[in-house]
Amino acid sequence: MRYARILALTGIMWWGAMACTGAVVSLPAMAEEPQSAVVVVYHRFGEDAYPSTSVTIEQFEQHLAILEEGGYQVLPLEEIVRGLAGERELPDRTVAITVDDTYRSILTEAMPRLLDRGFPFTVFINTDAVNNSLSSISWDDVRTMHEAGVAIGAQSAGHGHMAFMDRGRVEEDLARMTSDFINQLGFVPTLFAYPYGEFSSELSAMLRDVGYDAAFGQHSGVAVEGSNLFALPRFALNERFGTPERFSTIVEALPMPVTGSLPLDMIIRSDSPNPPHIGFTVADYVGPLDRLACFPSHGEAVLEILGRRVEVRLDRPFPPGRNRINCTLPATEGRFRWLGIPFLVPGGEE
Repeated sequence: MRYARILALTGIMWWGAMACTGAVVSLPAMAEEPQSAVVVVYHRFGEDAYPSTSVTIEQFEQHLAILEEGGYQVLPLEEIVRGLAGERELPDRTVAITVDDTYRSILTEAMPRLLDRGFPFTVFINTDAVNNSLSSISWDDVRTMHEAGVAIGAQSAGHGHMAFMDRGRVEEDLARMTSDFINQLGFVPTLFAYPYGEFSSELSAMLRDVGYDAAFGQHSGVAVEGSNLFALPRFALNERFGTPERFSTIVEALPMPVTGSLPLDMIIRSDSPNPPHIGFTVADYVGPLDRLACFPSHGEAVLEILGRRVEVRLDRPFPPGRNRINCTLPATEGRFRWLGIPFLVPGGEE
């Protein structure tokens, strides 16, 4: 039934379901720590010509050693989504491993190392790229991975900038992707990863309405129980941001649940203020906010803290393309609470 809904996208209420707005965690008031998980995303492994999307094999081995030796619980992503929905318990220090795209190093470098350690992981496939070049995996490879226990996720057909596509183009892309999965694998994944981590409230609502269980961006932050399942964060790793020190900090991170988040959408449209009005209210149980710090991808931020309410003032507009603010707060045992807020300015889609 869900397949038919995806293939019959013309019946979707594109402008409805606005409960999916917002890229920031927004939760009801809580008195104690909610369930959470750190989700990491890789793209390439040991492909030195692409340092912005690849980690070195040495770095990857270091990451796996940290997970093995540090008492972390590496769980299947679908189980973590169930926990975030309140349907199962998640232990402290829960981690999920995901990989985006169709590069062969996923098959040749990542899969043997992950399976050897018994670590479950999810590969999000953009179907047009399968069999597309010598550097891409084939559908036979995808089937081999799936038969070995690797979870397969969806990542569109054409890997386009979907947040800026009109409804017709999104419908066509998702329908083509769905047909590919049915014809090649006999099923359609239930989890989705936004290409480039870019999404809008309308796109999120569309995916929810056709039956996906959750969707993931590429903004840093800890996924937390009760949050918007169609705007879930992941920590992206590459050579620059894949040092063992940073990886250790990431997998130790705790959530920073907030309510009343502004703005409601990651896209800064032509009629929206830039820099945007940014604010959120931090849950009481988190404790004092005097050491809270926020770091924009461009410029500087000044925080105005009024009780539990935080207003973030930027000194300059965001440029076209993907932008972000990462807010961190020291917690116990040397851990940090981490909140990532993504922004997308039209004009940087190339």
